[in-house]
Amino acid sequence: MSNQGRPLSPHLSIYRWPITMALSILHRATGIALSVGFIALVIWLFDAASGPESYAVFEAVMGSMFGKLLLVGWSFAFFYHLCNGVRHLVWDTGRGFEKSQANVSSWLVLVCAAILSAVFWGLAS
Repeated sequence: MSNQGRPLSPHLSIYRWPITMALSILHRATGIALSVGFIALVIWLFDAASGPESYAVFEAVMGSMFGKLLLVGWSFAFFYHLCNGVRHLVWDTGRGFEKSQANVSSWLVLVCAAILSAVFWGLAS
């Protein structure tokens, strides 16, 4: 059976991603990142309970540039997930579903997550 002459199914590169779609995907990705972060939290607690030598190794890893990048990423993931969760709670009340409102709330979630992350790291240092 030949498909010549039939239109091809559109690919994602043809469409412009709406901000709401990008944030939906980011919400899932940050959920996965937070799950990995919880594994790191368990390792931290295990190393803290195992003694100073074990904890020193963990502290060295998390004190490196790579470790700090992970911590900043996990904090942004936390604050993004938190802000987007609040947005979903508002949606559960039946508000904010208009396209313009959804777009504004999407940008608000990103800005709030970035500000909260910056404030957190500003206070931590």
